[in-house]
Amino acid sequence: MTITIHVVCHAHLDQVWLWPWSAGLDEAIATCRSACDRLDGHPELFFTQGEAWTFAMVERADPALFARIRTHIASGRWEVVNGWWSQPDCNFPSIDGLRAQLTTGQAYVRERFGVVPRCGFNPDSFGHCAILPEVLRSFAQDRYVFMRPQEHELTLPARVFRWRTQPGGKPVTTFRIAKTYQVGQDGKWLEELPKALEGLPDGLAHTMVLAGVGNHGGGPTERMVRWIKANRDVLPGARLEFSTVERFFNAVDSSGVALPEVIGELQHHAVGCYSVVRSVKTAVRRAEHAVARATIVATADEQAALVTAWQATCAHQFHDTLGGSCVPEAWRGVEDQLGGAAAVAEEALTYAVRRQVVALPDDDLPRLIFANPGAHAFSGWCDAVPYVEGPWRGVWRLFDPEGTEVPFQALHSGIGFELGAGIRRVLVHRSIAAGELAVLRLDHTTAPTPIAARVRISNGALVSDAGVTLACDGVGPRFIQGKAITPLAFHLLDDPSDTWSHGLDRYVDTAVAVAAWQPATVIDSGPLMVSLRQDGVIGTSRLSAEWRLYAGEAVVELLLTVLWCEHRRVLKLVLPARGAPTREDGSPGMPVTRANDGRERPLHDYTRCSGLGIVCPDAYAIDATLERLRLTLLRAPEMAHHDPTPTGFPRGVFTDQGEHRFRFRFHLGSATTAQLAAEALGWHRPPLVAETTRGMPARMIDIPRLLDQPATLG
Repeated sequence: MTITIHVVCHAHLDQVWLWPWSAGLDEAIATCRSACDRLDGHPELFFTQGEAWTFAMVERADPALFARIRTHIASGRWEVVNGWWSQPDCNFPSIDGLRAQLTTGQAYVRERFGVVPRCGFNPDSFGHCAILPEVLRSFAQDRYVFMRPQEHELTLPARVFRWRTQPGGKPVTTFRIAKTYQVGQDGKWLEELPKALEGLPDGLAHTMVLAGVGNHGGGPTERMVRWIKANRDVLPGARLEFSTVERFFNAVDSSGVALPEVIGELQHHAVGCYSVVRSVKTAVRRAEHAVARATIVATADEQAALVTAWQATCAHQFHDTLGGSCVPEAWRGVEDQLGGAAAVAEEALTYAVRRQVVALPDDDLPRLIFANPGAHAFSGWCDAVPYVEGPWRGVWRLFDPEGTEVPFQALHSGIGFELGAGIRRVLVHRSIAAGELAVLRLDHTTAPTPIAARVRISNGALVSDAGVTLACDGVGPRFIQGKAITPLAFHLLDDPSDTWSHGLDRYVDTAVAVAAWQPATVIDSGPLMVSLRQDGVIGTSRLSAEWRLYAGEAVVELLLTVLWCEHRRVLKLVLPARGAPTREDGSPGMPVTRANDGRERPLHDYTRCSGLGIVCPDAYAIDATLERLRLTLLRAPEMAHHDPTPTGFPRGVFTDQGEHRFRFRFHLGSATTAQLAAEALGWHRPPLVAETTRGMPARMIDIPRLLDQPATLG
């Protein structure tokens, strides 16, 4: 049996990595020009490239080159694969963010080139979430190409296999690239080509290699093309053939060979990439949720701007950008573009809510409004700062539109300017259907009905009516429910690894420091919520923890601020696992069951282990053993440090220095993963706040009296 090695000429482009996006534009132009030159000079050659970002950048910067690309695509010589907007990280994006990759990318390549790629193509993405086969199939993609994790990181039954999200799910025929997506770049043909012959399913006479120089190099060179032509039969039992990804998969399909099956996620390369350059991760998450929600409620005139916002968001889901492995010079442009995308979406959301508000009937009382634009119901605690002239006086009441009094708690607004004590934060619990408003009427003619305290502070601990106690004393923070005590700790670990944490699948167990806490002080004393603040130190960093308990909930909430000042260290939040062999972690669109084997894994919004559910939308990595569960909060390697390069380069910059904020809800009851996911979504997409005085009686202002007052500044 002679095996055909399908040589796919390709150029891997890192649009942002050791350069800012503007240099990525330069490399896209250079590479596309080089590819067109090779195609013009070699009629038997094909070239494969497919990210819409690359095409869109070239179209805008070099229309003549873009016209050449279109000609080669039309002739079948330039193969468009993937059709996603970029090659993203495939673990971090939200499910809406993943779908947007295909929606925006496919819309572009379909409009410009009249093609809809059948094959997903993410060679350099660091891992691939479990739901991806279902997402691919929903966009008519039933083929997939990847490289990472590689053979030494994940054992698979074969190089070609059927991949499913879950048993019974629709399969995606999947190929794992051997060793490198740049075969021939260093002239190591006889070292690199044979690896593609390894691990093929029995009876399959086809394999594939990607050949070409990546990034600024321009894909296949003249020397590469000549070598392939002259050495088609260099390997015994195999023959090299210029080909495309589509031709390879067509050959697999027609072979009749039974392929093995793989179920669930494909993990995982570069474990450190989910806990560095956190500012970009939080910016991507903010943009994803804002744009997804705005797209549902925006006007037709606003939709074009939101498409552009999705494109910017998807561009920076790129695996090196989200992975935090870029040079310091790259981040300013990335964060500016993500902030712009979020701002466009938030403006559309703001106007959508006001269009609902102005349609409300008149009312003789001022109204505070919580709006839930989008497609998901919300149920949870809402807070806002309504403006009331004059002092608060504690006599305000809230009513729903039917006249029922609504219990609330007044909190300090958090600012130091009280306008005559007229600003207070209002805390209420509301359930709001998708697209609906929760309207509260404010009345100050009568004192509110007293509320029986359902949460309290006792001997310096927070106690709820749901049987939960939060203790913060010299022993350290701990949750108490009946006889069960759940301690919580913060550990600082040494971490000499590079930005990616190459060569690691976990971090050390031994802590070099644990958090030391000062005595707690009371912030809120009920009746719906009680809270304590506790300041602490760990290493050279400072912590500020606000602990909260709410009425009727077996939940402890933590609002954590970290002033991070470490170098080459990791901060972990540690809880007991109580002997549990597995846990359920959030991943895009679904929970996944993972072994508590100590390995570091990407995390999406929540985890549940041994009866403890944790909502953690601001933490992106986790590890667990039978004894303990650890959420990874922060790391501090040098930016763009790649082993084996020595550390300590003169202008090196350590990641994530400064202030970071995290939110956690610890469920001590029997919360399901669906409940945890819904709570996380509520934090990502909280109700928007509006006010209206429409219908209130007019009030005359004594302007002459005001004019008689002396002018003041302030």
